[in-house]
Amino acid sequence: MEKAYKTMQQTGAGNIALGIVMMIVGVTTGILAIVNGARLLKNKSKITF
Repeated sequence: MEKAYKTMQQTGAGNIALGIVMMIVGVTTGILAIVNGARLLKNKSKITF
């Protein structure tokens, strides 16, 4: 029984850590997308085809 609880504890801690990392990466990616989109809209008038 002790081994099962230890495995569950390690898995839970790993999932929490992975979730935190994924949230940070998601927020960072969203911010970069917004900044790049704003930059494209700002310089839209300078584009010629």
